[in-house]
Amino acid sequence: MRKVLVFIICLMTTPFVGIVNAEFQASGYYKNFSTAFNSPLPDASMMGIVVNRLRLNLSYAPTDSLSFDFAYDFTPRVQDPLLFSQSPIAVGIASSRYRVADLDSPIYPRTDEPIGNVGIYHNLDRASVQFSTDFADFSIGRDAIAWGSARIINPTDIIAPYTYDQLDTEDRVGVDTIRVRIPIGVMGEVDTGYIFGNNFNFDKSAVFLRTQMNAAETDFSILLLEFQRDLLVGFDIARGIGGAGFWLETAYVLTEPFNDASDTVNNYLRTSIGFDYSFGGETYAFIEYHFNGAGTQKPENLLTNLEQPAYTRGGVYLLGVHYLAPGFTHQLTPLISFSGQILLNLSDPSTWIAPQIAYNVAEDIHLSVGGFISVGKRPKNGDSTQFQSEFGSYPNLFFSSFRVYF
Repeated sequence: MRKVLVFIICLMTTPFVGIVNAEFQASGYYKNFSTAFNSPLPDASMMGIVVNRLRLNLSYAPTDSLSFDFAYDFTPRVQDPLLFSQSPIAVGIASSRYRVADLDSPIYPRTDEPIGNVGIYHNLDRASVQFSTDFADFSIGRDAIAWGSARIINPTDIIAPYTYDQLDTEDRVGVDTIRVRIPIGVMGEVDTGYIFGNNFNFDKSAVFLRTQMNAAETDFSILLLEFQRDLLVGFDIARGIGGAGFWLETAYVLTEPFNDASDTVNNYLRTSIGFDYSFGGETYAFIEYHFNGAGTQKPENLLTNLEQPAYTRGGVYLLGVHYLAPGFTHQLTPLISFSGQILLNLSDPSTWIAPQIAYNVAEDIHLSVGGFISVGKRPKNGDSTQFQSEFGSYPNLFFSSFRVYF
């Protein structure tokens, strides 16, 4: 604990160094998320969690071609004791698995300490060095990696993806990587790198090659990603059509293609296609269709299907096959916006409805309230394992968020 306190004190005092040295930059934010979960099971009680997140971002650029980035999260929580051992939603994505080593978290309680209502977590989320040459840009260390042009479900974004109900998506979870970006022409590049798994385990790591180009006012990208012995081949295209935006993002995953005993039955295709449009600058709307070849259309198989490689290591979390996701944002006043999204499983049918009102209190202060309302058949006989629909088996989620940037 003493080492942690010294570490935090150093983080808190380092920003003042930046005042006297212009090469340093310090920023960050404080966020508060208060969330209540209303279980779909008749005998289950409501659960709640209050998350306070303090993030400090530091950067140092001694020359134009060399820079260092660092970010640390300190996150005290007050929550129902059950949430220390289980999630209110049966399906999710495990926290980043692409780190060589990590800080012990939570700080409190430790594994040998009794569980109460308080938990203190921390996360070293960025620690990287970047340097540029005339040939390419290089990055080594813990950094964010995200791909894809789709708005709701990104089939090519499997390194550290977010789920649909994730409230805090501003900073993608950092992964340990060596990355090289080679510019080609005005808008193209070759992006390649190696992403390290736990303890440098090759079978838990990933290597990627992604090309991006622009032709005929259209952005194209092709991705080859070998991850945890699987191979993903991805394609992404985005362009404007008559004032609207269009995207098509698709990925085909071959499970263990270099293993002589591999079975092609576990290979799967995922695709998202959609349009968006801005109406006069005050209203923005989009609609996206998603095909999940790893899913199933039979509710009784929704949970057993989670043993497939797509769910254990492929970053897939949706259980069905066909989805439709419309959404909009409308600016009610210059400071208040109202938005709504729907994620509809076309096979059940069941849906998640996500309304939200956001208020810009001041330049760097934001407040919002909203929820994720589940609609569909509830689990059979009040048993959480007997799904009759996907989203009908999830709890209703209501939240408020408060964000201050500095």
